[in-house]
Amino acid sequence: MNTATLLVELLTEELPPKALQRLGDAFAQGIVSGLESRGLLAPGFSFTAFATPRRLAVRISPALAKGADRKESKKLMPVKVAFDAAGAPSAALQKRLEKEGASIAQIERRLEGNDDTVFLNQAIVGLSLAEGLQAALKEAIERLPIPKLMRYQLADGQSVQFVRPAHGLVALHGSEIVPVSVLGLQSRRVTQGHRFQGAAQIELKEADEYESRLEKDGAVIANFVTRKNSIRQQLDEHAARLGCSLGAPDDFAALLDEVTALVERPTVYVGSFDNEFLSVPQECLILTMRQNQKYFPLFAQSGSQITNRFLIVSNMRLDDATNIIQGNQRVVRPRLADARFFFETDKKVKLADRVVQLGTIVYHNKLGTQLERIERLRVLASRIQAMLPRGTLGMAYADRAALLAKADLVTLMVGEFPELQGIMGKYYAQSDGEEPSVVRAIEQHYWPRFAGDQLPSGDVSIALALADKLETLTGLFGIGQQPSGDKDPFALRRAALGVLRILIESDAARTLDLGELLRAAIEGFPAAKLAVSTLPEVHAFTLERLRSYLRERDFDAHEIEAVLHNNPTRIAAVLPRIEAVRAFRAMPEAAALAAANKRTQNILRKSGSSEIVTPALFSQEEEKQLHAAISSLAPRVEDYIVKQDYAAALKDLAGIRSAVDAFFEKVLVNAEDEKVRQNRLALLTQLCGLMNRVADISKLAA
Repeated sequence: MNTATLLVELLTEELPPKALQRLGDAFAQGIVSGLESRGLLAPGFSFTAFATPRRLAVRISPALAKGADRKESKKLMPVKVAFDAAGAPSAALQKRLEKEGASIAQIERRLEGNDDTVFLNQAIVGLSLAEGLQAALKEAIERLPIPKLMRYQLADGQSVQFVRPAHGLVALHGSEIVPVSVLGLQSRRVTQGHRFQGAAQIELKEADEYESRLEKDGAVIANFVTRKNSIRQQLDEHAARLGCSLGAPDDFAALLDEVTALVERPTVYVGSFDNEFLSVPQECLILTMRQNQKYFPLFAQSGSQITNRFLIVSNMRLDDATNIIQGNQRVVRPRLADARFFFETDKKVKLADRVVQLGTIVYHNKLGTQLERIERLRVLASRIQAMLPRGTLGMAYADRAALLAKADLVTLMVGEFPELQGIMGKYYAQSDGEEPSVVRAIEQHYWPRFAGDQLPSGDVSIALALADKLETLTGLFGIGQQPSGDKDPFALRRAALGVLRILIESDAARTLDLGELLRAAIEGFPAAKLAVSTLPEVHAFTLERLRSYLRERDFDAHEIEAVLHNNPTRIAAVLPRIEAVRAFRAMPEAAALAAANKRTQNILRKSGSSEIVTPALFSQEEEKQLHAAISSLAPRVEDYIVKQDYAAALKDLAGIRSAVDAFFEKVLVNAEDEKVRQNRLALLTQLCGLMNRVADISKLAA
């Protein structure tokens, strides 16, 4: 076999940075998959994807110059269809052979099961690398996850579509050019270096030298991950030298990916701004630098307080970078000045005086304005506050926080940076001298904003955060705006998960009942505004999010369904119940009791249940023993449940196994005597109710 390293590179104009890594991986994987499916990659092959602002590439080793020939046997038709009564080939067979480009000499009669069948035996010549790569390249480009196609015209007048205009195609197998074409380009061996600091044209002798020649002669780090690691190392070194921190890695992870996609020769420089801008809330400065300028702000070593320095990732490596640094400092100054102007101007009007302006902002055309929404939030937050530990003592603060919660939407700062809503409300409320719990709630009522985000703290914050999410869920569900498939324009899944996390993970909220909260939210809307099915729909939707939440904690489907089957509303009790179910499932009695519980439910479903047990009607020792076991266990189990010791309750219930086994072995439930039958059904009803006090353990049965 003639094997060598294969290189394929597509040179383009600047690709969209936020999609670059995804495009690079998809381009490489598409070509690899296309070649592998055509038998053109040697066993044990490996590949490397490359992506820079102006190129997508893949290097695969080893690739075959030609795929192996193979034999193929294809089923054509039954013998009785293929031949006539005289044994001559039928018209159907001749037509099929003509379609396959085969002759009668290539067919074979074989038994397939009990049927006599005609098969076509063919020798398939392996594809050449040029043929296979041409098809794989076309498929890979067609399947790229392109955010938006661009149509452009080639020199010959032909029009093509791609994410950005393409200017060059490299395809090398070892030292040989593989003759392929795409997007009006013919393959060659010439690539391009850095736009300003590298060789404009680099002629590659062989595929293996691609990465090293680009870096040496082209001043380009072609590998996305290598380039990203280089940037991160330089950022860390500069931060350490200055005695500063980059902040939490998660906070700048997306920015690191984006700047990696913007540069080919990354070099980090240090910039600074005037200390006077530090009087502006640091969230504004951080957002301005990261989002608008793609800078990395530097923090004090603790990582919490911003400094007046920032790091610039440049695409130029210069001995004297003065112009680059000063240019970036000149650019950032007016941005920071705007932020300071917005902040100082906004503070001249109190949040409370801005509330009336919310009447001009439509929340939803079927649900009214933000001002109308605020009135609903005030009532709901106050009701939830009354259910929390501080109770009615905090209702005035909950009402005040709800009144001011959305007022920052009409400020200059939030108009410029919508991501700062809530955060700026906190600063403006603080400046207005609002009570600390109100200030805190204004910021935290949006929490948690994403998976793993921090939760609101304090009764008022919890009450307002729940009110905000519950009003959103019930209001939008009530007017038919439920999520559909992957579409969730109002982030209702996130809202439901936020409610769940608060109810489960916040100590102050664990006594709250989801059903009661949903009813309170629905009652805040005008009569007949929402669909009558709103409450059960939102409850079911929230439980689906709870299933996902529990799966992420490694509980399996049987354990989850055992606890959620009866649609609980006390959400805080779900986690300890499911942990108890997991512990119970490990006990030797669990499988038998789960099976017995499933059998009991099936009997009751078919025969109906009965309420009253009459011990005098017992005629067999086994039913007497089961009744005694139930009577003995019931008060103990109830006591455990009151104490929320669900594991102890299930452990105690395991002791009933022998009585249950004996009952089903010896006792005929559907006795001929009606009274005896109803009495035994009543006994099973009691048993089922007792065994399912913690969870429906029938769901654990295989």
